[in-house]
Amino acid sequence: MLSLTEIKVGTRVEFNNEPYEVLWRNHSKIGRGGAVLRTKMRNLKNSKVISHNFQGNESLPEADLSQKKAQYLYFDNSGYHFMDEENYEQFTLRKEQLGNAVNFLREETSINILVFKNTPINVDLPIKIDLKVVDAPPAFKGNTADGGSKIVKVETGFALSVPLFIKNGDTIKINTETGEYVERV
Repeated sequence: MLSLTEIKVGTRVEFNNEPYEVLWRNHSKIGRGGAVLRTKMRNLKNSKVISHNFQGNESLPEADLSQKKAQYLYFDNSGYHFMDEENYEQFTLRKEQLGNAVNFLREETSINILVFKNTPINVDLPIKIDLKVVDAPPAFKGNTADGGSKIVKVETGFALSVPLFIKNGDTIKINTETGEYVERV
């Protein structure tokens, strides 16, 4: 069990029998009153964000999460299909579960899957990922009055703003938490 002082940003806890990740916290103690922990937490099953206030004597269990390797196979109307790399069983996750992670899933790549009570619930992406640019407009001389950026599309279909020197075929590093360009590889 985690006391309120042990709950930090990034901590994964079990709340109402669901796994959550703490996104924001504010711990305060006012006068004679008990301590209060205000939090914003993201449900790891459906990516919904909730706000909740905890009183000083409450505690939360850590979420019973594990990771396993899986290969992303393909997307269709029923969802995003993965294959467990140990036992070759296939499973599907819905877009609502994956949230913004769908922008960075490339077919036939190996990724970490979060497992809660023996059920795959979400992907655990690295903070930075390399993707290939497939559609980039040309940069024209004198095109830098607006700060020198343009919108390109990467192999997963995700569009983002990059510097003017990026062209088709380049591989770029993208921050998966913000969806922003980091560097050219």
